[in-house]
Amino acid sequence: MRPIPPPPPLHARWSGLRLLEAGLGAWTVVVFLFLYLPILVLVVYSFNASRLNVVWEGFTLDWYGRLWDDTRIMRALKNSLIVAGCTTVLSVALGTVGAWLLHRYRYRFGRTLQTLIAVPMIMPEIVMGISLLVLFTTVGLKLGFLTVIVAHTTFCFPFVLIAVQARLQGMDPALEEAAMDLGATPVRAFLLVIVPYLRPAILSGALMAFTLSLDELIVTFFTASAQVATLPLLVFGMAKVGLNPMLNALSVLFIVATVAFVLFSEHLRRLGRRAP
Repeated sequence: MRPIPPPPPLHARWSGLRLLEAGLGAWTVVVFLFLYLPILVLVVYSFNASRLNVVWEGFTLDWYGRLWDDTRIMRALKNSLIVAGCTTVLSVALGTVGAWLLHRYRYRFGRTLQTLIAVPMIMPEIVMGISLLVLFTTVGLKLGFLTVIVAHTTFCFPFVLIAVQARLQGMDPALEEAAMDLGATPVRAFLLVIVPYLRPAILSGALMAFTLSLDELIVTFFTASAQVATLPLLVFGMAKVGLNPMLNALSVLFIVATVAFVLFSEHLRRLGRRAP
């Protein structure tokens, strides 16, 4: 029987761990550079005075000013805000009521229903866009604002539902019972007691739905008409034509708005977890 070799010295094991940590740290830096360096270059060149957008010629804010004078961009922005606003309202209504019904009542196929609701969150966008286009064509629904809003609501409301469900897990059932003992109907108890309790989760889900709808491209491409071109569709079309310095400025504003909404949504979600 061979003797068991002694373990390596403690300092050798510490050296190996430090080497592993250094390697993982370096790899993390490379990944972040790969993800965010193009965005940084985009932000820098949005202040470039060159029309060619490939050579730095000086600092300017002209491209940001010209955005407000471009009627196509302003029209697309208006369309995006209309779609995102309607989508948010519908998503909040469907997500909040759906989460409450799934929490309050037990259904025979509750788990299957929960899975089906979450499918739009993980389904490839091109598959969803084509399937919705086939659906709208089959029922004879003309492409326009309605089809885009329905399509966006389809994949946005599950985010609201999941956020509200997470909040409902920590709710005391005695809140609803106390309201009904004091004479409130189930509807009034829901509106006056449950909804205020769910407000942080509802706001968080609403901001997430608004952000997702505002920057959605693929699903919108299949379900929108030429008269309902949203901002992402316009940016995509302008990018295919050639390099346009206004695209950099527009993309930077889009990035800032999206990041702000996501951060605010996460802040509301954390507040909801801390609140009693």
